[in-house]
Amino acid sequence: MNQAVATDKAPAAIGPYSQAVWAGSFLYLSGQIPLEPDSGEMTEGDAARQTERVMRNLGAVLEAAGLGWEHVVKTTIHLTDLTDFGAVNAVYARFLQEPFPARATVQAAALPKGARVEIEAVAHKG
Repeated sequence: MNQAVATDKAPAAIGPYSQAVWAGSFLYLSGQIPLEPDSGEMTEGDAARQTERVMRNLGAVLEAAGLGWEHVVKTTIHLTDLTDFGAVNAVYARFLQEPFPARATVQAAALPKGARVEIEAVAHKG
């Protein structure tokens, strides 16, 4: 039986989805964009600043599930411009330690609400 995870320390879902869902010992975290949890407004600024907000949002969902970044086994980063890769990678690296999760990075034509970055993750409680 799947169980949803929700926290008010991360932005509320802007559609018919959960912030995260447990499936057995795996936690699937929905993609987070740089929305401020309290206001729902987009974080202004460059890709690095937006990535900081995204990572904090994901961290809040992990925490609500009783997990931390060390439990993350896979991420997918969506960028609207791959030239932002270096800036995004620098912020991303501050939140994670070895062994780093598996990862894919792709360029998207557009992201919700005009975001420059969206990151989704899979964590494992084991």
